[in-house]
Amino acid sequence: MLGTAASAATIPTTTAHAANTIRRAFHTNPFNSLSSSHHSILCARFRCLSLRSFTDVSTKAMSHPQTLDAPHSQSSSAGNKQALISLSDKKDLALLGKGLQELGYTIVSTGGTASALENAGVSVTKVEQLTCFPEMLDGRVKTLHPNIHGGILARRDQKHHMEALNKHGIGTFDVVVVNLYPFYDKVTSTGGITFDDGIENIDIGGPAMIRAAAKNHKDVFVVVDSQDYPALLEFLKGSQDDQQFRRKLAWKAFEHVASYDSAVSEWLWKQTVGDKFPPSLTVPLSLKSSLRYGENPHQKAAFYVDKSLSEVNAGGIATAIQHHGKEMSYNNYLDADAAWNCVSEFRNPTCVVVKHTNPCGVASRDDILEAYRLAVKADPVSAFGGIVAFNIEVDEALAKEIREFRSPTDGETRMFYEIVVAPKYTEKGLEILRGKSKTLRILEAKKNEKGKLSLRQVGGGWLAQDSDDLTPEDIQFNVVSEKKPQDNELCDAEFAWLCVKHVKSNAIVIAKDNCMLGMGSGQPNRRESLRIALRKAGDEVKGAALASDAFFPFAWKDAVEEACESGIGVIAEPGGSIRDGDAVDCCNKYGVSLLLTNVRHFKH
Repeated sequence: MLGTAASAATIPTTTAHAANTIRRAFHTNPFNSLSSSHHSILCARFRCLSLRSFTDVSTKAMSHPQTLDAPHSQSSSAGNKQALISLSDKKDLALLGKGLQELGYTIVSTGGTASALENAGVSVTKVEQLTCFPEMLDGRVKTLHPNIHGGILARRDQKHHMEALNKHGIGTFDVVVVNLYPFYDKVTSTGGITFDDGIENIDIGGPAMIRAAAKNHKDVFVVVDSQDYPALLEFLKGSQDDQQFRRKLAWKAFEHVASYDSAVSEWLWKQTVGDKFPPSLTVPLSLKSSLRYGENPHQKAAFYVDKSLSEVNAGGIATAIQHHGKEMSYNNYLDADAAWNCVSEFRNPTCVVVKHTNPCGVASRDDILEAYRLAVKADPVSAFGGIVAFNIEVDEALAKEIREFRSPTDGETRMFYEIVVAPKYTEKGLEILRGKSKTLRILEAKKNEKGKLSLRQVGGGWLAQDSDDLTPEDIQFNVVSEKKPQDNELCDAEFAWLCVKHVKSNAIVIAKDNCMLGMGSGQPNRRESLRIALRKAGDEVKGAALASDAFFPFAWKDAVEEACESGIGVIAEPGGSIRDGDAVDCCNKYGVSLLLTNVRHFKH
């Protein structure tokens, strides 16, 4: 019986002819037209005759009893080189198929991929012709077969591997090109998907082939991305082997499968339990761009987009469209994110100016031009070189104001900004802003959805929490002082409260008439943050509202009394201090309204 290394070495020409006859039989006699007896005879015969001749390989095996040390390229030349192609995304399939065929590869393929190749004029051997078994279980079983995986996983330098293939009439694969069922697109589609449909879109055979080929990348090229087709074809035209090229393709293959599995895991967890904090968590990140440097020039950096299912169409700076300007830097992303998150929370037309992730100017007005001027006026020194964000469309009039507005400090210096970010722009508005500066980055972003998971890295681990989505509409401002605030004072307190949420702790914001007058941020003690905010607010502090991101630990001869003495009209703070009573008494003494929210807004 044929099948051992010794007998394979003596296969006569007539045997090769018989193999070709069987191959033709498979092409002209589909399984559904064969009787069970014909099918059994044909498969039994075919198992003895591989699509690949092992004559030279087996001869080398006898002369080298331990290993086959010939390079892969030489062993491939002993018979037909084979490529296995199975694709859901058939982009550039014809290019790949014709390129491989021109290089002398026999192409083995499945279902729709095989049909697409044939339609493109590429000769194809169907998988069932190798497995002697039809596709079954609604396509769940096609390639899960030793005749496929044996040909992928066999090590060419191992004698016993090659003897096993020869014994069972299995040919090797030199190239495996596979991508997976579009699970990600299906479960994130606008119309949604049923649980059963989601399960059916989980690929099994594809990941198995990809992982097998990637594991055996020393002998098998594995490709999962159509962008790699030209590089593969160009490489195959050469005579040199490059293990680094193979390893890069293998890495990409394992990354592709890992990202796919993370999407399945995320989806299934939500279908099963739904808790936001699973026992283990995988976050698939995709490189968007390499950055010039990180926070500082000596730090290398890159920007990744979160490909989690929960982030699909969920908005944010990561998916913003850049219409103009220099490439984004590490610090640009941080500042733009802070500005966009802040301005997106306001309902009325609003402008926010940010410097080093802190809002230094915020104003809401029906007239967005006035809002812009007031936001800059709050701290024009800090605003220069900052980020300007709007929550409404930037039209021609607003674009001209951004381009021409002079600094309130001297009335002459034209304001300079790193970034302008808005939900949309008119065509004329974009044209005008592009003319302001070649370097001005113009971003169009979508509002962040609520309920996102917030992640932050610490040494050796990650902190996860709900995003801080509470706004003044979600909380109660409880009056605990003798003096009750007027309606306009309450509105000022709510505005200041929404602003202080976005300022680094310890944070104080002073505001009046929907406009930030001053802010103090990032100080180790709240008293210093208060003094900074009061200094920036100046004489406008009289009757203004003050918001604190956390409670005041002391009142008398401390921050609360200083605020009251400065002329503040209403104070909003979370409360919770053992000295809250002192704060109430202090406000009562000076005739200031005190509101407790029972909600803290720390931001570190």
